[in-house]
Amino acid sequence: MKRKTGLIAALDTQNAATAQAWAQAVAPSAGAVKLGLEFAYAAGFQAVADVAGTTPLFLDLKLHDIPNTVAAAIKSLSTLRPKMLTLHASGGLAMMEAARKACDEAFPADARPALLAVTVLTSLDDHALAETGVMDGARAQVLRLGKLAMQAGIDGLVCSAHELAPLRDTLGDAPLLVTPGIRPAGSQAGDQKRIMTPRQASEAGADWIVVGRPITQAADPAAAAAAIAAELAA
Repeated sequence: MKRKTGLIAALDTQNAATAQAWAQAVAPSAGAVKLGLEFAYAAGFQAVADVAGTTPLFLDLKLHDIPNTVAAAIKSLSTLRPKMLTLHASGGLAMMEAARKACDEAFPADARPALLAVTVLTSLDDHALAETGVMDGARAQVLRLGKLAMQAGIDGLVCSAHELAPLRDTLGDAPLLVTPGIRPAGSQAGDQKRIMTPRQASEAGADWIVVGRPITQAADPAAAAAAIAAELAA
């Protein structure tokens, strides 16, 4: 049976009014909106909460610090009630276990967000990883970190569409797989290096795809989001 893949619209802006307008435009087609570092730092967390009142929130802060600090940060974020929350798998097993424990303690059971571990950023390729000392390539690193995240009790992974199939082969259907770097046919890649179209990502096993600029920079963001949702449903 074909996997049902949902759309997350990435609202990458510093302006609260712009984010609010985009969120309202995409709400009929997107299962969540993504707000990350750019928006949170510029507009503040009250603005994050205001935008999240329109559509469920994928809070993409990519937490990465010592275990105690990450746990405390998650408790501080609990008032925002995100649907999904990200942290870096490269923070290690103890950090991810602390995040899992803090999430369980800080949120009601029926409102606990899905914790998603970022494996390898889609802006990095094998050459860029080698510059950081990871010599066996993106795929091996994603699988390594994916296994570690599952050991820590993390709900899912953020990964390139190119790692979806090997992750499914290795980890099965259990992890929630969220895939950025998605570009509809004809869109420019921008700063993303490991990309696929929405349909390709869905067929490869994504539970959610994240699409930003092809929606927010379109002349009609609502229509662009609707077109991607229709492609996923086809």
